[in-house]
Amino acid sequence: MSLADIQAVIDSAKARGMEHLEGFIRKKAPALPPDKVQETAEVAVEIIEAVPVFLARAEQEARSRRMVSTVQPVLEHAERYFLRPVDLIPEMTQGLAGLLDDTYLVLRILENLDRGPQKFLDWDLDYPVAFLRSLVGEEIAEKLDVLSVAALQEVSQHLALVWEQVAHEA
Repeated sequence: MSLADIQAVIDSAKARGMEHLEGFIRKKAPALPPDKVQETAEVAVEIIEAVPVFLARAEQEARSRRMVSTVQPVLEHAERYFLRPVDLIPEMTQGLAGLLDDTYLVLRILENLDRGPQKFLDWDLDYPVAFLRSLVGEEIAEKLDVLSVAALQEVSQHLALVWEQVAHEA
């Protein structure tokens, strides 16, 4: 996993300033007073900045539970989306606002990992997910929800193929 690359994307977007993010928020909530726009942008940046920590912690948990082969492909799916230069809200043109969808997808994937028979990370991601969902909007959130489920399905299919190969070799 390339957390350094993810951090570089975040740093690059932050270096371009808060203007795009604040403008994005003003478009979503035109009646919001300027101080609330700034406060909302600051909360969004805090959540975005936590992505490398979330992913590192998930990777660490996968190693400690000896689930790397299962969890790593899911985390790589999230990483690929985060590092993709063009996505639903492109960070190349939107700066920090362009990382809202990437961050939402990472958190939804982590939430999905927690839906197994045993909690994986046991984090309460309800607030950051709902907060980001309100910013990206329902249409984009629904598309990202589909992608988060697809990431788990992809891993499930991969594991089924591995088990099938192992069964044939035995």
